[in-house]
This record gives sequence, C-alpha cells and structure tokens, in this order.
Amino acid sequence: MSESAQPTATSGLGAPQRWILYTLLIATAFGQAAGKILAVNSTDLARLEKYRIDAALSGERTKLEKQGLTAPEIEAGLAERREELEGKLRLQRPFLSANDRSRWMAIRAIAENGNHEIDPFLREPTWDTIDMVQHVGRDGEPHQYSSKPPLLMVMIAGPYWVLMQLTGTTLGESPYELGRTLLLLLNGGSLVVMLAAIGRIIERTGTGDIDRLFAMATACFGAQLLAFTPVLNNHLFGAAAAAVTCDLWQMLLRSDKPRLGLSLATGLVAAFMVTCELPALALATLVAMSLLYSRTGETLKGFAIGAAIVTAAFFATNYWAHNSLRPPYAHRSQTDPADNWYDYEYTVNGKTRESYWRNRQGIDRGEPSKGVYAFHALVGHHGIFSLTPVWLLSFAGMGLLMGAADPPNRKLAWATFLTTGACLVFFILLRPQDDRNYGGMTNGFRWVFWLAPLWIAMLPRAIEPLRRSRLGMGLAAALLAWSAMSASYPTWNPWTSPWIHRWMDHLGFTLL
Repeated sequence: MSESAQPTATSGLGAPQRWILYTLLIATAFGQAAGKILAVNSTDLARLEKYRIDAALSGERTKLEKQGLTAPEIEAGLAERREELEGKLRLQRPFLSANDRSRWMAIRAIAENGNHEIDPFLREPTWDTIDMVQHVGRDGEPHQYSSKPPLLMVMIAGPYWVLMQLTGTTLGESPYELGRTLLLLLNGGSLVVMLAAIGRIIERTGTGDIDRLFAMATACFGAQLLAFTPVLNNHLFGAAAAAVTCDLWQMLLRSDKPRLGLSLATGLVAAFMVTCELPALALATLVAMSLLYSRTGETLKGFAIGAAIVTAAFFATNYWAHNSLRPPYAHRSQTDPADNWYDYEYTVNGKTRESYWRNRQGIDRGEPSKGVYAFHALVGHHGIFSLTPVWLLSFAGMGLLMGAADPPNRKLAWATFLTTGACLVFFILLRPQDDRNYGGMTNGFRWVFWLAPLWIAMLPRAIEPLRRSRLGMGLAAALLAWSAMSASYPTWNPWTSPWIHRWMDHLGFTLL
C-alpha cells in the first residue's frame, strides 16, 4: 500500500486547516502543563515553614540586640541566619512524591557523584523517599538506591549535568529553578511530541473534521495521563513513545519503498517504550511481528538493531547501577534475604529507620479480593470508565475499526485490543495482593495511563456515527466533560486520590 493511501475523507476542511486547529489545541495544552510545572510546590507546608523560620529569627534578633549591635549589623546577621535556617528547616519542595524524588535523587547521584548511591542526599532536608532499595555496593558497604530502572535517570542526568555546568548550582541548592527547567524541557517536550504523533494517527483513523477534532481535544484535556506533566515520571515518556511507535508503524505499513532508517527508528522508540512501561512489551511484540511479516529483511536489519541498542543500554545501565542485570524490582525474593533489596534498615542523621516495604500502609497493602479490585479498577473509585467515560467511545471505535477496510487501521485496532487485554489481565488478575494497589496514592488506575494514545486513536471511528445527530454529539461532549473534570481534579499534583474515592470516603463507604 502506498504511503499516501488513506481512508476516504468526508470532511469540509483539509489536513492543513485541521493541523492549524491541532496546533492551537496542542499549544493550549502545553501552556496549561507549563503553568502547572511553574506553580508546583508543597503549598500545604509553605506557611508552616515560614512560621518556623520567623520564630527562630525572633529569638535570634533578641540575642543580637542584647549584644548591643547596630541595626545594620543586626539585619546583616539575621539575613545570614535566615539563609542557614532555610536550609535546615526547609519544608517546601517542587518534588511532590516519594516516586519522583526517588528519580531526582538518582539523577543527582549520577550527575554530581558519578554513581547511583542516593544515601548522601537522604541527609538533606526534604530529600526523602520510600521508593528505594538497599544492597551492597562495589565498595562492599550497603547503600540505598532508587528502585526505578536506571536507564531513564541516566538519560536525564545528561541535561542536568549541562545545567549544573551552566548555572554553577545543583538541584539540592536550586530545586525550583533547575527542577522546573528540566520538567519544562522533558515533560513539556514529551507532551508536544505525543500530541503531534496522535494528530498524525487520527488523521488516518478519522474521516471527518468533527471526529478528528474531538479526538485531539480528548488528547489535550481529557486523559488522566495529563495530570502527570508537573512530576518526573515514566508514564508520560512511555505514552509519548507509544504514540510515536504507532505513528512510525503506520508509516511503514503504508509505504512500498525501502525505509531502513524508519525501521531502525521504530525499533529504537518501541524498545524505549518497553523500558518505560514493561507491559508495553505486548505492543512492541505485535509491531515487530507485523513488520517482520511485511518487511522481513528491513525489520531484521533496522527494527531489530534499534531494539537491540536500547535493550543493551537498559541492561548496561542497570549493571552499572546495581552490579546486576536484573532491575531492582526483580530482587524481592521471599526465600533469600540477600536477594530481597526491599527488606532492610538504614540510618539517616544518626536515626535508624526501617524500609517502608516491611510494613506497607494504606492503599499499598493491596486489595485482598481480585473481584473487588477488578470492579474498582474498571468502574469504581479508581475506575478507567467511571473516571474517564470517554474511553467507552474508544472501545466502541476499537470494535468498529477492527473490521475496517483499511489494513493499517485494522491492524492498529487489533493491536490496541490485544495490548489493552494483556495489560488488564496482567495488572488485575495476575498480580499478588501487594501489587493490587491501583498504582498507589494517585489520581487513577495509573498502570494503564500509557495506553491513552492508542485509545484516542480509536475515538474518531466512534464519533463518526454520533456526529450526525445533536443527541449523539451531546452524549459525546458530556462524556468528554466528565473525563476532563477527572483529569483536571488533581490540579498540579497527581499523587492524590481520585475524586470518586474521596466522595465515597466522605459518604462513609469502607475503602481500601
């Protein structure tokens, strides 16, 4: 099939005009994300921090006055003391969760110290996390490390090192300035790349203006994933990689020409997607099998090499960090204490503490009943469809697109169906109780957030029949409005319970 072959268009606008509207929507979404990044702060602690510093300075002023110092000398002394207290009594931070702080500390360790040991930073005010493991390092001593796979942190440590050299400061000294700069570049850039790739995909899966614009509006404002733009996380990178993977895959399926470079790029991005979201291995495998069938030689020379490069980088960085090819989450042995990196004690500033994972609290204890877990993950307090009902239209569109006349669209629909099914079975039915926690204290069932680009790609086909009536479009608009409400409910902090969870708790329901 030629690359230009597309579904028959029935729209009044052309692709260039639609891309003008897409660009406006993407610009608005980026602006909103940037605003959240620039505003993010532990504001609940700001007043307490100021109170503690002011109280300490009040006592300091009395001491200086008793020494008979002049007013300028007192103010100079207080200014110096304020700077010291702001370091010791600091409560505010732009890093909102143990999850993202774990990554930031690993990035600091790599760029500042040339290793992956985060224990030196645990002594600093506001730099703490529960998302860490402990094992013996190459020096023969036990150290704490981020529990996250290190490849992503190694990649981000590069831009951070450049910022350190340009500014002469570190994340420990200037967390707001450097942290927000990196988030604007990395998260903001990933968001734009993801939305642009989605725009290219829905140009192929849609047939009209309204259905395509509806899908892009959902991508910009209606997905729970968008709440993660203010924090450093793997889901946004994984979703962007999924969108680009599907876009490149479609380009290869629609081309009769040799595209070795494009095949190589597809392998690179698909493998990176898997390093961000392990269940994305299902999608990467389907893409690889499809290309191996239709473009065998090119896939073996291009896609396979690209995937191999990323795979090698994943294991190499893991070995560098942990002296093991297995990532930290694979070291949770119940029979070999030396191979359980989550069961440990550690000392910070003279105080001995236990690993959080020895005695999980709240939602991290896991839901004992798989049935209850499935209910709440799908239609309950963390429900995919209760919080984001616009996905109901996606699944309807998926069914319609699975029988489409256009082979690449049909393959994309089947890949979305099979990948979604594999993820739901894996996370809902196959995980032990400890892992049945909905993704922790967060705004939804976050294990599936990375699938948003695929589900959005299915939307145009569902909107196509609805756009013919006011009632149909009214229903679609209502579902989108509900989804946008859930997506925006966390304001700038995704590490909060979904609004349905809080509402049920308010009414007195017994929750996990």
